[in-house]
Amino acid sequence: MLLPVRTKFRKMHRGRMRGMATRGAELSFGEFGLQAMECSLVTDRQIEAARLSLVSAIHKKGKMWIRIFPDKPITKKPAETRMGSGKGDVDHWAAVIKPGRILFEMSGITEEEARRVTRLASFKLPVRTRFLSRGS
Repeated sequence: MLLPVRTKFRKMHRGRMRGMATRGAELSFGEFGLQAMECSLVTDRQIEAARLSLVSAIHKKGKMWIRIFPDKPITKKPAETRMGSGKGDVDHWAAVIKPGRILFEMSGITEEEARRVTRLASFKLPVRTRFLSRGS
């Protein structure tokens, strides 16, 4: 699973997910991409599941880039614990996704193949997505 090697602080505030993505909103590496259409937290497991579906579909024909990284710690308190006694321990890591953010990019495959592959990957993610190509 993806997680940062080290962080300055162990726990983080949840924050607010408002507005459009200002960074990472344009294709930079590949010809085709998968773009988020709504706000969400995408966990490290969801990113890995989408990555596996992309890799298995692309095989060794094309190249793929992951444009998101889970750097926000999500905490959770144990089951059947009384209220209070501080914030819970880190349970998993997530990436904050805003509308317009490019999640994955790929190149070296045809457009029909890229559409089929991104559709498979989008089933693994909790956000509505759309297909992007360099021409459009």
